[in-house]
Amino acid sequence: MLLVLPPSEGKRRPAASGAPLDLDALHAPVLTPDRAAVLEALVATSARPDALALLGAGASLADEVAANTGLATAPTAPARRVYSGVLYAAAGLDGLTGAARTRAGAQVRTVSALFGALTPEDRVPAYRLSMGTGLPGLGALGPWWRPRLSPVLDAAALDPGAGAGLVVDARSAAYLAAWHPPAAATWVAVRVEQDVDGTRSVVSHHAKHARGVLVRHLLVRRGRAPQDADELAHAATGLVATGAVLAVELGPPVRRGARTLTLVVPPVGAATRAAALPDPA
Repeated sequence: MLLVLPPSEGKRRPAASGAPLDLDALHAPVLTPDRAAVLEALVATSARPDALALLGAGASLADEVAANTGLATAPTAPARRVYSGVLYAAAGLDGLTGAARTRAGAQVRTVSALFGALTPEDRVPAYRLSMGTGLPGLGALGPWWRPRLSPVLDAAALDPGAGAGLVVDARSAAYLAAWHPPAAATWVAVRVEQDVDGTRSVVSHHAKHARGVLVRHLLVRRGRAPQDADELAHAATGLVATGAVLAVELGPPVRRGARTLTLVVPPVGAATRAAALPDPA
């Protein structure tokens, strides 16, 4: 089982004493030249007078964009700590210990606009860059990364040690452009719908929370990791007992693209309270 996540816009800035960025030390060193190319383009772009417009950032993010100019020597921390948005808060990757942390290191990959693919243990700085951005000299980052990420993530998806070809995809649309799992893998995208008095609707912000809850559940639950879509759906039903999820629905097989695993969640306040319950055994 490979759990594929987007990064979070919210990032916790590492302490000044953190080791500086070392691209050679990151997972999948074959990507080092590509990471260096994006880093160089981002640093140069962030120093331009029109940097905010080029990076699609509002005026409130001016300080974060300015900080990009120092990324080459910026202090770092493990990605599980730096990424601090809704999905990562719910997944609680930084709080995992023992076997669950080991599983996260083997099974979780974050698709990053700056670094391509990361494990939770990779040390990165806080940065401002989204996959939907086009950088001068590189163009749109999703299509730019796709041929570079495919060999790395295809191998991870099909690695028998990671779960024999099951890809659980929690990414948003912009990050889907950077990698599609190989045809030999079972690709399952996680969809979240809210049920309010019997009426279903797709949710956006809270979907990140529900996906994070699922990721944590899959990492801490007892027993072997799911090997196919049906086993994934069965494992996900364990969340129903907590009240965080009302129902789990697995869509039919498709000839191309991802099969859909739908988490039906209660109204936002109720779901958030339920997610605070202990993980089921």
